[in-house]
Amino acid sequence: MPASEESDDDALYVLTAVVLTPARFPSVLGDDYPEACAALDLAPNEAGYGLVLGQDGDGARWTVVTEDVSLVACAIAAWDCGMEYDLAVDDRTVVASLPGWPLAVAVAAPGVPAPHDPAPDQEPAAGGAARPPLAPPDTGRWGPAQRRLGADEIALRWAVWREQVESDVTFVAPGEKPHGGVRRVLEEARGYLKAPPPPGRVRSAFASGDARTLRADGPGWSIVARTDDIAFVLMDDAPGEVLPVGRGPELPALLTALDELAVRPT
Repeated sequence: MPASEESDDDALYVLTAVVLTPARFPSVLGDDYPEACAALDLAPNEAGYGLVLGQDGDGARWTVVTEDVSLVACAIAAWDCGMEYDLAVDDRTVVASLPGWPLAVAVAAPGVPAPHDPAPDQEPAAGGAARPPLAPPDTGRWGPAQRRLGADEIALRWAVWREQVESDVTFVAPGEKPHGGVRRVLEEARGYLKAPPPPGRVRSAFASGDARTLRADGPGWSIVARTDDIAFVLMDDAPGEVLPVGRGPELPALLTALDELAVRPT
C-alpha cells in the first residue's frame, strides 16, 4: 500500500501515484501529452514525469512531481499486484510540489485531518512556486474530460462493451450518414497520417495475441479500437453516446496505419 514518503513533521503521506509520459498519462487532463502537461504547468519533455499524490501532516493535498518515472512506475505495478511498496521520492529528482490534486482521490491518510487545499500562504512541501491549488476536471457534466474518461472505461473493459454490439455492424459507407459526426471524426483521424499530431494523441497498448488496443483523441472526439476488431467513437457534441464503427472495407487499414504512428509504452 502507499506509505509515507518521510517520517518527520514534513511527511508526505502518499495516497496514490500516476505516470505522465507521452505513451501513458491521465487522459482526463487532455487530449495529448503536451496538453496534459500544460494543465500542471510542466514542460512536455520526452522522458515524462511521475506524479505522487498525498497529504502532509496537516492533511493538505499536495502533488509532488518527480523526474524518476521508473520509481513511480514500479510502485504502481507493486500496488496493482496487492504488494506493499514504500514510495520515497528523492528530493534531488523533484521538479515541483504543487498544491492540490489534479485527479480525484477517494482515500485519505489515516491519523491526519481530512484532505483540504493548503492555505494560500503555505510554502510548497518540496519547492515550487505558489499557484492556485490543482483540482480534478469537472466530470459532473458531459464534456471533454468525461468523454475521455468514457473512452478510458471502454479500453479497460473492452470485452464488456464489445458484447453489446451486434455482429453485423458495418463501417460507415461513403454517402451514408448514420450519425452526423462519425464520418468527420474518422476523416480527422485519417488526417493524422498526413500530419502527425502532438505526442499522445494516438497511443497503442497491448491487447492480446498480435492485436493492439488503439486510442486516438482529437478536438471534441475520442476513438477506442482494437486493431483486429471494431472501433468506438465518443464525441463532445453527442452526450453519453458510444457509437460503434464496424470493420468493413476501410477501418482495418486506418487502424493499422494509426498504430504504426502511435506512441507505445517502453
